[in-house]
Amino acid sequence: MKRRKFIKQASATVALAGIGGLGLQSFQSSSRKRITILHTNDVHSHIDPFGPNDGRNANKGGVARRASLVEAIRNENPNTLLLDAGDIFQGTPYFNYYGGELEFKLMSMLKYDLATIGNHDFDNGIEGLYAQLPNADFEFVSANYDFSNTIMDTHVKPYKIFLKDGIKIGVFGLGIQLEGLVDKRMYKETVYNDPVEIAQDMSRILKTDEKCDLVICLSHIGYFYKKFPERVSDINLARATKDIDLIIGGHTHTFLPKPTIEKNSIGKNVLVNQVGAYGLYLGQIDFYFEPGKNVEAKGTSIIV
Repeated sequence: MKRRKFIKQASATVALAGIGGLGLQSFQSSSRKRITILHTNDVHSHIDPFGPNDGRNANKGGVARRASLVEAIRNENPNTLLLDAGDIFQGTPYFNYYGGELEFKLMSMLKYDLATIGNHDFDNGIEGLYAQLPNADFEFVSANYDFSNTIMDTHVKPYKIFLKDGIKIGVFGLGIQLEGLVDKRMYKETVYNDPVEIAQDMSRILKTDEKCDLVICLSHIGYFYKKFPERVSDINLARATKDIDLIIGGHTHTFLPKPTIEKNSIGKNVLVNQVGAYGLYLGQIDFYFEPGKNVEAKGTSIIV
């Protein structure tokens, strides 16, 4: 399928929402500006596309195809960020053999801008994760994992700020509780802090102190748990906070054909998105900034 036709078909599923409360604090131009956020999650070392006999996933996925899509979208809009919400590792023999080297090198070739850390990224131990960092030409953010007593100390930041066409974008990361999910020997002295409390602090810092026009949470805590609705999740996080504009999720392998629109603690819209797993889909959310108007957002999931 030709790329142009591919994107046209995929973008038929659209969510349009006015994101309330987004002040254009660093945005001075009178022209309309578009920021594109591309994202993946839970790729789990799937480098190759699925084969023709792989059921509902037949002929989908693959890093090379994703690279073509990303390149086409960047050519259309240079003001694009490419983000990953964790669980980069584990799932195919590529990880068993190369230990994450191939995954990080390929993500670097795709020019990922930022990633957060999932529970499976500790599957070769925290030393194994650290050993692969030189292969990553992008940074990692995690605000609620305290790595200060581990080998990862200083190698993971709580947040990162990007400037695209005069729009200031703050991105912070959150990880799931590792105790009971990952062997203690794998994550060593990594300390888990409450994601909701950390998110409240991080989003306030980015929105109020750093004066970001757009605040994004890169989350690996899970979309929502129907059997345990009180458990920390992206939906509950959106409801409990007030300064987050977009939550890009992972962990639960939830496929959303378009972003969920959730109300935050003061009744403003928050977009929550997640694109399944294994690199089958690429999430795309476009934010439109125009002085004197609420920021608009349009989101879709593109089949790879």
